[in-house]
Amino acid sequence: MTFRNVIVCRMVPGSEQTVADVFGYYDRTTRPQDLGVVGRTLLSFHGLYIPLIERNADPRVTGQTRGLPAFQQIAEQIAPYVTPYPRDWRNPSDSVAKEFYSWTPAEPPSDAGEPSRTVIVARIKPGAEPTVAQIFAESDAGPLPATMGVTGRWLYSIDDVYLHVLERVGEAFDGAVRQGHDQPAFAKIMDDLSPYISPFDPDTWGSPLDAVATEFYRWRAGD
Repeated sequence: MTFRNVIVCRMVPGSEQTVADVFGYYDRTTRPQDLGVVGRTLLSFHGLYIPLIERNADPRVTGQTRGLPAFQQIAEQIAPYVTPYPRDWRNPSDSVAKEFYSWTPAEPPSDAGEPSRTVIVARIKPGAEPTVAQIFAESDAGPLPATMGVTGRWLYSIDDVYLHVLERVGEAFDGAVRQGHDQPAFAKIMDDLSPYISPFDPDTWGSPLDAVATEFYRWRAGD
């Protein structure tokens, strides 16, 4: 079983390669797996910095909450580019988004290949997490996830930021979205969510594809 932490910070636009180089160096020269880290993905979206850290054990049990042995050195090197997002930030743990919903199918599709991951970013109405979770629970109980090749869904929030981590198999995400638009169940969930979930940047949003974060670095144990 994999345990995931999703972190949200602010990021200086255009600094992705610099930050990636810092992590690339320390991921090569230290052993994150000694702290239970088995994967790291860094994404950016409209001035947000979104690391996904995957572990082979629950950090709340192991006490291993840092993603690299050289945590302090990394923090110092990326400090000019990465700053806290939460308004009441006091320490690094305050940057960890809270998971409020997860779903995986009872029977994962067989011989479907390795799933791809998409991270969707939006804004969430304060306190709306239980309602959003219920909307997805009702939808995920129906045929829509299988129709769109969804093999896992995890929802997170931190302050007003909403993060939807989606794993799926089949055609590319943009094709699945276009196909989904033709399905009443897809239109229904979008309509049900509209009072609670809104575009992160309304001025640049034209479709769900505009809510997808951009991956700029990936590391896996054994790479």
